[in-house]
Amino acid sequence: MVSKLKEWKDPGVLLSSIAISNIGDFIYLVAINIIVFQLTGSAAAVAGLWIISPLTNIVTKFWTGSFIDYRSKRKVMMSTYVIRAVFISLIPFAPNMIMVYGILIVLSVANSFFHPASTTYATIMIPIEKRKRFNSMRSFASSGAFIIGPAIGGTLLYLYSYEITLWINALLFVAAALLLLVLPEKESIDKKNIPALTISQIRSDFTVVKDFVMANRYVSVIYLGFTLIMIFSFAMDTQEVVFTQRVIGLSEIDYSLLVSITGIGSLFSAILLTIFSSKFSLRYMISIGLLMTTAGYIIYAFSWSFLSIVIGFLILGFFNVFLNAGIMTFYQNNVPVHVMGRVTSIYQLIQSTVQVVFILVIGFLGDILSLRIVIATLAIVMLFTSVLYVWFVLKDNKKTFYLEESD
Repeated sequence: MVSKLKEWKDPGVLLSSIAISNIGDFIYLVAINIIVFQLTGSAAAVAGLWIISPLTNIVTKFWTGSFIDYRSKRKVMMSTYVIRAVFISLIPFAPNMIMVYGILIVLSVANSFFHPASTTYATIMIPIEKRKRFNSMRSFASSGAFIIGPAIGGTLLYLYSYEITLWINALLFVAAALLLLVLPEKESIDKKNIPALTISQIRSDFTVVKDFVMANRYVSVIYLGFTLIMIFSFAMDTQEVVFTQRVIGLSEIDYSLLVSITGIGSLFSAILLTIFSSKFSLRYMISIGLLMTTAGYIIYAFSWSFLSIVIGFLILGFFNVFLNAGIMTFYQNNVPVHVMGRVTSIYQLIQSTVQVVFILVIGFLGDILSLRIVIATLAIVMLFTSVLYVWFVLKDNKKTFYLEESD
């Protein structure tokens, strides 16, 4: 028992750091939406927050992987935490919305470094036989943050000013960075041989990614296919508030309760998966997770009442945890660490480009067509592509890609 606790000491510290930053992300999300709306009174200005991240990713993902793969992933993570802490604390001093959006862009750039770096560092630190459980616990941390983060953010805004809320938020990222200080440096970085971040180097790294994709087509199809299918869910999420209130007729209180219920479903799923992760195969975590998540969106798209939409959200919240933990473990097990930063960044570049197109198209269609028709169409297309994807995943001749050392 003691030896097992020692084995999970460093992963536990990493999970704690990520959990604290996740809570910080949700507090920030609540605060910045309210702040922007108070400053502008414009729903369009708030909607613009959705597009900052994918637009920033399109600009940065060309070179973030090249930067990350040649440097300490732990230090990159710490740097992103510190940058976010500093710039979040500066928001109250911004004199106008132009400065606020400028700060948000810097925060988005910092965040674009975090995901590839944290994915790679976790892969380096966690042995293959422990990754599924680690990713399950990471889902638990994310689900918990999804529930308590907005609650903490709302409470702080109610009790204090938005300035104090943001400064407390910044301290959480400082705490997350300090936790990483106690973790070991798992890489041997030769600073003298770090290539300069030039256009030529970036072009060379693109070639490395292309070669990886061509040599590992199955892995690339599975991960990129998952990424593109989930863009349908992203597109539906951007219209979630409008759809639930204008089409279904829910009140703001109903919607808040709906979000909380979804988070509870995700949290329960994450606890279950953390305890029984060894009982679930990666293939079935991905397959069942995707089909049932899609089923949740289908119910959501055709809902007519609060109860029906709760059922849909509970299903998608519960099974989305299985899907994300499964696909992340598959990815970590099949992508070499030395190219993971670059491969992850290029995949996210593709994802962000498609997201921007979807946001613009959905916004346009929402003005000329019934929103119910738009959401229903997205859900049906997502179902069709999910069935094809799951058929591809369950093909018998590809079992070896889903094996773990414990199998």
